[in-house]
Order: sequence, then structure tokens, then C-alpha cells
Amino acid sequence: MGPIKTILYATDQSECSQAAFRVANALARDWGARLVILEVVPPPVVIYGPPTESYLEQLRKELDQMQVRDARIQVERRLVEGNPATEILRAAEETHCDVIIMGSHGRTGFSRLLLGSVAEAVLRQAVCPVLIMKPSLAQPQCPENQAGESLEASPR
Repeated sequence: MGPIKTILYATDQSECSQAAFRVANALARDWGARLVILEVVPPPVVIYGPPTESYLEQLRKELDQMQVRDARIQVERRLVEGNPATEILRAAEETHCDVIIMGSHGRTGFSRLLLGSVAEAVLRQAVCPVLIMKPSLAQPQCPENQAGESLEASPR
């Protein structure tokens, strides 16, 4: 792998993706790379219809509030509608990114089978390296990963 010039960070604005954002920031700072922040709005469910303008405006505001820690980092923000894995791969190609960084909800077993895995699809099809940040046992878990028990790290 050569120098990192462009990093694509894919977010769903969940708590689970915050660790991935911190890593993307650090790599962009250390490599002097451009950081492309991408959020994909999944296709609408027919019952609910297409996303409203106010919903898209709210997502845009949330995307704009994602601030990098170093003002020298060149940031590009993108909000697109479509299949998340497909749009992440499309953005990776369009931006000629050197690495894709994203969080994973850590779903396994039956729930992953039913819901699919955006991270896995991106990992399998991307032509560049993909860094997937899984939830850490030492940090609070995402609501989707909790099964009623506490997973805090205990001192030894």
C-alpha cells in the first residue's frame, strides 16, 4: 500500500461509527490526506415513501456538524440516497480513495443473515483496503449489540 492521499469515511451517524471517525481523523492528519465523509440514506420503504426534504436537511446538518480535529485536513461531505454498500463502493471509485474506514454494528448469526452486512459487502467488493472498526468491549456497546448484560471492562 502506498501513501494515503484520500480516505473515505462512511457513517450512519450511530454511536458505533464514532470510533471509526476518530481513526479516520487521525489517519487524515498523520498522512495529510483528504477526508471524504459519506452518509448514505437507504432506499425508502414503500409504505413510508421517499425521504422528505426536512429529513434530508436534518441529515445534512448532522453531517456538517461532524468536525475534524485538525483544521489542515481537507474535508468533503457527501449525502447520497441508495443502497449503502453500492453507494460506498461508488464513492470510493469516484474519489479514488486509498482506504475506506467504517464502523460495524457487530451483528452476527441470524440478525446478520436477515439484515445483511454493509461492512461485509464493502469489504468483499472494494478494490482498496477497508478498515472496519468493531464495537470495543471496553467501550459502551451499541444498542443493537446489547442483550441485557453489561459488557464493561473490569480491572484485573
